[in-house]
Amino acid sequence: MPAISPAFRQAVKQLSDKEKEAIILKAARRDAELYELLSFELIEGVTLEEVYEQSADKIHELLLNASGRSLAKALTKALRKSVKEIARFKRITKNQKAEIDLHLYTLRLIFDNFTGQFDSYYKGFYTASARLLLRTTQLIRKNLHEDYHLEYKSELDSFLSQIHSRSKPVPVALPQEFEVE
Repeated sequence: MPAISPAFRQAVKQLSDKEKEAIILKAARRDAELYELLSFELIEGVTLEEVYEQSADKIHELLLNASGRSLAKALTKALRKSVKEIARFKRITKNQKAEIDLHLYTLRLIFDNFTGQFDSYYKGFYTASARLLLRTTQLIRKNLHEDYHLEYKSELDSFLSQIHSRSKPVPVALPQEFEVE
């Protein structure tokens, strides 16, 4: 992202309200993410819960509608898109707890529906799922208060035990259980 120069700031200040409005609308039409960001920040009716639901629905659709000759490859691609959707959600809302909740929602979908694909010859889905689990535990430790560590512990321990119970080696350095500090 380019740095905003003082000359640019001064030029924006000199614009009339009508010109500013035209520029904002033009930019929002060109960039869907900017439109969603502005909608979230400017419109009172757009809530965090609505944006969360939209992202959760998209993740649900991506993972449960994955199909192809190799389901494991299709799931890996869908999981990659889901992680991008979570990143988009974070850029729009800047809410760390909701971001982690989306991570956990994605992990729940994976562990409730697709653990059979962990044993596939194609190990990309297994690796991507383990990395998502590792990233989620890191985000919880880094960004959330210790009280949330207790709230998420049992669910994370369940995911970790399912990963460690596989005959395949764990592709990333995952702990045996989620440690509460």
